[in-house]
Amino acid sequence: MTGKSDSGARHHIVVMGVAGCGKSTIGAALAERFGAEFLDGDSLHPQANIDKMASGTPLNDDDRAPWLAEIGRRFPASDSALVIACSALKRSYRDIIRSADPSVIFVHLHGTRDLLHERVNARPGHFMPASLLDSQLATLEPLQDDEGGVVVDIAQSVEDIVSEVGLGLSGKGPFLVDLTAAPFNLDDAAVEWVEATIGSMTLEEKIGQLFINHNNDYSPAYLDGVLENFHVGGMRYRPGPSSAVQEHIRYAQSKTRIPLLIASNPEMGGAGSCDDGTFVSTHLQAGSHPDQNIARQMGQVAGVETAALGCNWAFAPIVDIHYNWRNTVISTRAFGNTPDVVVERAKEYFDGISESPTVCAMKHFPGDGIDERDQHVVTSYNTLGYDQWNKSYGHVYREMIGHGVQSIMVGHIGAPEVSRHFRPGLADSEVLPATLAPELLQDLLRGELGFNGLVLTDASLMVGLTQAMKRRDLVPATIAAGCDMFLFFRNPEEDFGYMLDGYKSGVITEGRLQDALRRILGLKASLGLHLASRESLVPAAEALAVIGSEAHREIAAEVADKTVTLVKDTAGNLPISAQTHPRIRLYGISGGADFTRADPLAYLDTVREELEAAGFEVSVFKTAEQREAAGEAGMNFMRVLSEEATGDYAERYDAAFVFANVKGFAQEASLRIKWSSPMAPEIPWYATEVPTVFVSLNQPNHLIDVPMIRTVIHAHAATREAIRATIQKIQGMSEFQGTFNQNVFCDSFDTRL
Repeated sequence: MTGKSDSGARHHIVVMGVAGCGKSTIGAALAERFGAEFLDGDSLHPQANIDKMASGTPLNDDDRAPWLAEIGRRFPASDSALVIACSALKRSYRDIIRSADPSVIFVHLHGTRDLLHERVNARPGHFMPASLLDSQLATLEPLQDDEGGVVVDIAQSVEDIVSEVGLGLSGKGPFLVDLTAAPFNLDDAAVEWVEATIGSMTLEEKIGQLFINHNNDYSPAYLDGVLENFHVGGMRYRPGPSSAVQEHIRYAQSKTRIPLLIASNPEMGGAGSCDDGTFVSTHLQAGSHPDQNIARQMGQVAGVETAALGCNWAFAPIVDIHYNWRNTVISTRAFGNTPDVVVERAKEYFDGISESPTVCAMKHFPGDGIDERDQHVVTSYNTLGYDQWNKSYGHVYREMIGHGVQSIMVGHIGAPEVSRHFRPGLADSEVLPATLAPELLQDLLRGELGFNGLVLTDASLMVGLTQAMKRRDLVPATIAAGCDMFLFFRNPEEDFGYMLDGYKSGVITEGRLQDALRRILGLKASLGLHLASRESLVPAAEALAVIGSEAHREIAAEVADKTVTLVKDTAGNLPISAQTHPRIRLYGISGGADFTRADPLAYLDTVREELEAAGFEVSVFKTAEQREAAGEAGMNFMRVLSEEATGDYAERYDAAFVFANVKGFAQEASLRIKWSSPMAPEIPWYATEVPTVFVSLNQPNHLIDVPMIRTVIHAHAATREAIRATIQKIQGMSEFQGTFNQNVFCDSFDTRL
């Protein structure tokens, strides 16, 4: 639970034990170590108890109950760390205290009878009969497995006891996994398999389980090397044709001693998991219509199609909140801009995908959507204060944890004010991304939020993580901080060595390693992987028939029809039909090729085809670069501008359509429209000449760059289904049903005109 310094950690601790164990001395020392307030529990007795004890009458449990309740009440009422000394000999006493604050940790000061008797009688002017000490020892009920606590031997120096408690609270103590509880819910046989499997592993196999490989190659030789040399616990493959992906997964599962977690990224349905998967909707799209069943359908299709491939782990749903319109990392990947809509739709997605044999990893804790930057290229920050965070992102995580989500992906996102809530005085230079921050992973996620499942890092190649420290240090530091799995090697041999060295040097304690392994294998057992035959881990090739099936395409078409959104039509341009406006000038805005290397303007052919099928005459604008590539000589932007922007524009065209599919994901800190040149001829100067319609096929925030266009539509996707539905609605053949939130207006008055 503690970070680089224990001072300022927001611990709530009861120091317990029989008389003579040193509760007051150790309690005061712990309070000093943790920067906490210290109270002697005896000072909190009600007057009636004080009077009764003064008369020589022992207290009974009825007398103690209000006293114990008052001790418990002090913890949630405290704005800082708090240590209270209280004997708390019985489990029932501790339950009363913890009923007020479940995060309370008990530090049991344990000693032999002889040592305890010696210490009590060594107190000045004090003598305790052996019979009274024996009575307390007989009453003492040791901490049970489900109680958060640390037991320390008092036959050490005060300094050593305090250090041992600090070590115990760093991850070995209160937040160890309970495999019989949610989200694992394992029976005794499954728990026995987990423990026996861990016991059978070599050290190298244990270290390997911490890694999730990104499979960059489909060849058997590649997979053999990954499995034999690095013993990985999970894989995420490079998307390709579904048949190739499935065979790749089948081979991997057949070659590993311990079944693999096979992850996919089904944020939009089956798309993204393989080349021929079904795009159902984006997260934003699923939140842009009153029908919450859209999110469930997205999850259902995602589960069916990824399970057909042999996947069992979905890196979804995304539970970020899109508060900042400038944030383009999650602008289409968040269900909305309020906690309530995110919770509602994330639960629907989770329930839908859970109909298949799949577990989920919701992301990106502690929450994206405040900063405008992208953690792929720079560390970003959630700057909300602790109370604000709790009411927004904290609410989302509590709801989803309670709903049964099995794992959480941690983003390379710092949360300075939330970290300082647990580490008062934390300097700016000490604020780390959550993947390296024990106060966020342990005190908050495991402690206050009570998450018992598996925690994994986001991709470890992101600069949001790598800018924090040297890689040899950060690899084991993520596990030491509280992550259970590490997503992607940079260099497999190096990263594996860094993790192994981190264990051998004590950065990763034995307790932390064992706890991570139990969570990893527990997740596998919760899927029944330990019971399945190797052959049954991946379906037969015939199962691939569901991928991109007609039924799933019909779902996509229905979703597109519901979610195409008219943001504004203040000029009253709509409807525009082939009868009223036959000649269309078509512009495509792409932002250029991204890391996928796909043709960024390929969607424009689909737009043209659908417009022509509707009866329009379509003329597609070409930039100077495109015309030069097609063989025209002497091209430059001024020449194209002089040809495009002429006074007879309205005589040549009846309307202008601009279709934008700007992505740019993970390559720049923020994203806006980039035109082909200065004063580019495709910039909507023509909006004053002819009716102009702007259609976004991806980002919802383009009005900041095209406020002069008075008719704006958000179609959400560059699929044929979405494009066809949009063109039908432009013509007035069907109603716009989609909704939008105020982020679309980008906090600028002119975007509303």
